[in-house]
Amino acid sequence: MATVIPFRGILYNPDKISGDEVTAPPLHIIAPEYREGLYEKSRYNIVRIDFGKEMPDDSSDSNKYTRSGSYLEKWLQEGVLVRDDKPSFYFYEITYQLSGERKILRGILALVKIEDLGKGVYPHEATHSKPKADRLDLMRSCLANISPIYSLYNSPAKVTSRIIEDIEEAPYLTAHDSDGATHKLYKISDETQIQLITAELCDKPIFIADGHHRYEVALEFRNEMRRTMDSSAGLQCPGQEQKPWDYVMMFLANMADAGISVLPTHRMVKGIFTDDILGRLEQDFIVRQMEVGQDISKVLSKEGRNSFGLYLDSEKKWYVLKYRGADLGDIHDALKGLDVVILHELILKRDLGITDVAYEMDENEAIRRVSNGDFDAAFFLNPTGVEDVERVAMSNMRMPPKSTYFYPKLLTGMVIYKYGG
Repeated sequence: MATVIPFRGILYNPDKISGDEVTAPPLHIIAPEYREGLYEKSRYNIVRIDFGKEMPDDSSDSNKYTRSGSYLEKWLQEGVLVRDDKPSFYFYEITYQLSGERKILRGILALVKIEDLGKGVYPHEATHSKPKADRLDLMRSCLANISPIYSLYNSPAKVTSRIIEDIEEAPYLTAHDSDGATHKLYKISDETQIQLITAELCDKPIFIADGHHRYEVALEFRNEMRRTMDSSAGLQCPGQEQKPWDYVMMFLANMADAGISVLPTHRMVKGIFTDDILGRLEQDFIVRQMEVGQDISKVLSKEGRNSFGLYLDSEKKWYVLKYRGADLGDIHDALKGLDVVILHELILKRDLGITDVAYEMDENEAIRRVSNGDFDAAFFLNPTGVEDVERVAMSNMRMPPKSTYFYPKLLTGMVIYKYGG
């Protein structure tokens, strides 16, 4: 199972900056115009390291990755960033609103020993190669984990949960995101508490919720460093001595706690080459036209699992699709009941032959883009359950990309893990 340890994090100095000025959302949800706003917030905003700008005169020796490494070192020298004086776990709490309900997500930031996927650390989604290449170049330049991987574990005993819930001191750092959520960071450096947390997590499998690319990059970087060091040192047994890059920074939340939310990511499609779309779908689904003005998310929530929404631009109409439950015999048992798998494998691939798919969180934006002619139709889903993530991961299977959207997103810049020191 996973090895989880405390570490000496790199933290922003709250005597010199405020969390609101220097933290940023994860790279993959930052639009270009939003990046400009983050740049303007502060010359120390973490986006300058995590999502640097390309310049016309960039070269192999001077580019956005080398600038990221330079910023990190410079800010440490200036005391804007400081390395913690002793190994700690970092309690990270997010208070947020979802559908009018106040919720609290709690977890700890820790180092998890990197293992081959499926050996203590389990993925649940497929990934793409391009984002991984970018993150690998950043890691090579900074020798650091700039943003954490959001991961889950399952512990009904709730030892760590009780420790973090009982923390009463003022937070080390506070920040707010663009949705109005409040992010707070606390240090856990008490040796007894560290031992209790370490003992609870030592026998737990870890499930990657958000950050599959970052984990695979950390794994590749570890292997790269082992090859480099073994070659230069002439070692016969690679990887025996633990090195800083043998670990990766993770946010670990307990699935047994409240506060974890998963939202759906809807699909917009092109390339519908048949006029008999509903006829094809009726082979596998009960198709019902929706009344005008109904809220698709509420309709799907009421319908439950294996229900889908469909908006067709050609007809300007909404439909609800209810899966009849035909056997997907060539799909693994851990996957075949998942809405996102039924959508991709049955609706898009088999029934309609669609391969041009785009993703959108916002229902209204998906409808707008279909209505503007960017896409032919949009399919809407219920969210994937956290228990589905655990089941699929433990079966060593993977869902299609964008099967889950864990909310809220962790802020980048709350803690950095830099190799060495």
